[in-house]
Amino acid sequence: MKTCLFPGTFDPITLGHTDIIDRGIDLFDRIVIGIGLNSNKAPMFNLEDRMAWIKEIYKNEPKVEVTSYTGLTIDFCKKIDARFILRGIRYVSDFEYEKAIADANRTIAPEIETIFLTPVPKYSSIASTLVRDIYRYGGDVSSFLPEAVLEGIKKLKK
Repeated sequence: MKTCLFPGTFDPITLGHTDIIDRGIDLFDRIVIGIGLNSNKAPMFNLEDRMAWIKEIYKNEPKVEVTSYTGLTIDFCKKIDARFILRGIRYVSDFEYEKAIADANRTIAPEIETIFLTPVPKYSSIASTLVRDIYRYGGDVSSFLPEAVLEGIKKLKK
């Protein structure tokens, strides 16, 4: 079974993320969306909400799972028997950063391969940081987020 980890904070998951996941479904037998818990980051949305949104988005896709983890991504790959790490690349700067991580991972665990996908052009400028800023200041984020996330954040405002 070809298992792939798609790691990130998904704070929140965007249409750019789902574009990468949706295309990865055809490439892998199992995609584990791993929400990395990083003590250096303070997410805007709590872990339970982020996990619930992803579960709702992929409730009809048996190949997709969501979980959280701490520690090194490469160690989590070993724990879940993932031989692949899926990463989305929007810009050249993303590639340089992600390649450095992939190279380090390859040194630690050469049996785990990193796969880079680029989003379709209409999603290439979507970043969770940008979406959070728009949301924080009351802007319309509906063009950037899946329906499950939009519904979820509406409930949070109440």
